Amino acid sequence: MSKRIPISFEFFPTKTDAGAEKLKIVHQELQQFNPEFFSITYGAGGSTRERTLAAINDFNGKGTPVAPHLSCIGDDKARIAELLDIYKAQGIDRIVALRGDLPSGQVGLGELPYATDLVRFIREHTGDHFKIEVAAYPEMHPQAESYDADIQHFIEKVNAGANAAITQFFFNPDAYFYFVDRIQKAGIDIPVAPGIMPITNASNLIRFADGTGAEIPRWIRKQLATYGDDSASIKAFGHEVVVKLCERLIEGGAPSLHFYTMNHTEPNRQLVLDLGLA
Repeated sequence: MSKRIPISFEFFPTKTDAGAEKLKIVHQELQQFNPEFFSITYGAGGSTRERTLAAINDFNGKGTPVAPHLSCIGDDKARIAELLDIYKAQGIDRIVALRGDLPSGQVGLGELPYATDLVRFIREHTGDHFKIEVAAYPEMHPQAESYDADIQHFIEKVNAGANAAITQFFFNPDAYFYFVDRIQKAGIDIPVAPGIMPITNASNLIRFADGTGAEIPRWIRKQLATYGDDSASIKAFGHEVVVKLCERLIEGGAPSLHFYTMNHTEPNRQLVLDLGLA
């Protein structure tokens, strides 16, 4: 059994009423584990703004705190300020502040082109009301000029007012520990929660990794390939890989774990149980 540490879960806003009803069930099922918070994602350029707000309204005030994602690229200060005011009025006190992706076909980065600009704007507009979570990239942001430059960008986000961070998913714990060591040597001591991606579908995992710059170690890719379309074997292998990853992270001092649920109860529920974090 692992040492007990806090956990949190990420949802994305659904496109249909049926999806929203299903997500309410998933929320209820995962809430039994007493997570620190549920985060709700926000589409490129605010493309899911209304659906994100609807999901926040569904879950806010129902036990576990919610943390809206807020991305800034391609957006303007007035719209972001409006959202911050809405969330503050609802009693929400945690924001996941991200640069986000530029919407397809849009020209121009907007008034707040980088996550550091967004963090600074949140502080200017709302003071210390929100605990601000930012993204961290143990294996380097896919668009970063270099690893050192990426570390410097992270330091700038913290200096602008970030309180904590959640990483991109990864499967190499040494990358996480090296990242934390680098920022600590630079005088940064905020908690950095590893982002955990369950493995349930090989093609989806590879697509996610290719889109985010996350590395899937060769041995994992090769083993997944041997299973072909045997989903039961893929899930069993994936579960073992992720449990061992989490155990190593917890043993190494990770302050918490953040699960990318993909809006499903399983295998997140079983991971929490097998790790002794329930």
